[in-house]
Amino acid sequence: RVGEDVVVAVGGGTAPHVGCVVLAQPCRSRTRPGVVSASCSVLTIPPHKEEPIARTIAAALAVGLDRVAVVTAGVHDDNLDAAGVADYLRLGEELAARLVAELARG
Repeated sequence: RVGEDVVVAVGGGTAPHVGCVVLAQPCRSRTRPGVVSASCSVLTIPPHKEEPIARTIAAALAVGLDRVAVVTAGVHDDNLDAAGVADYLRLGEELAARLVAELARG
């Protein structure tokens, strides 16, 4: 936590790094009371592909905690196939849910 906001660094594989940064803020619908989404700003260092992981986690935190969230992600595995990519995306979704649950408890 940084004050009321949240900063998360996600790294993995054989060479963790900063490949993408996503800043997400909660946005309340003006036409549908109670509906909250996340507005995301993304910085990616080409040719990195971690945006889907970082965006999923940042948006979940912003909506689930009603806080600004910054997530940086950098995962590197040589010769990663489609199944490996799918595993990382699934793990990102699971991590997002766990972080929201843990941080919501205080």
